[in-house]
Amino acid sequence: MTTPTPTPLSFDANAIRALLPHRWPMLLVDRAYDVIPGKSGYGIKNVTISEPYFAGHYPDQSIMPGVLIVEAMAQLTAVVYASAWLAEAGEGGEAETAARVGYLGAIRQMKFSRLVVPGDRLTMKVELGRPFDRLTPVTVQASVDGELAAKGSLTVSERTAGDPSGLQ
Repeated sequence: MTTPTPTPLSFDANAIRALLPHRWPMLLVDRAYDVIPGKSGYGIKNVTISEPYFAGHYPDQSIMPGVLIVEAMAQLTAVVYASAWLAEAGEGGEAETAARVGYLGAIRQMKFSRLVVPGDRLTMKVELGRPFDRLTPVTVQASVDGELAAKGSLTVSERTAGDPSGLQ
């Protein structure tokens, strides 16, 4: 007997805010789609000139800082995680999922190959690997108009009740 393929989920900005503890100006995912809970997903970050970091990050040639591209991919990872927790928690479980979102533990082999500038739509893809204890490796990439902007791997943690750090 074959295991049924889960139905991909989509999350708009309001649903993402319900899942994650992040808020403006640090919420960097505008939409998530084709999310397979606990496995993979895609996300969108619409890059606008009104982002607060553009005021000081190369004002004469505004570019999105690489660290924020990585953070956006980490937040999409949290959406993929939280969508699985939401299924476990059932109705009203959003607050519980936001409390479980852990931390970025490592960034490995991250390569940046294109500048991301105002007006770009950053399309991200994340795939969770096999977890080890509370640490999970994640393959990430981001592109603009089909052109690769960043690619690498992250390690993320999960927070549990009574353990605010999430890291060991």
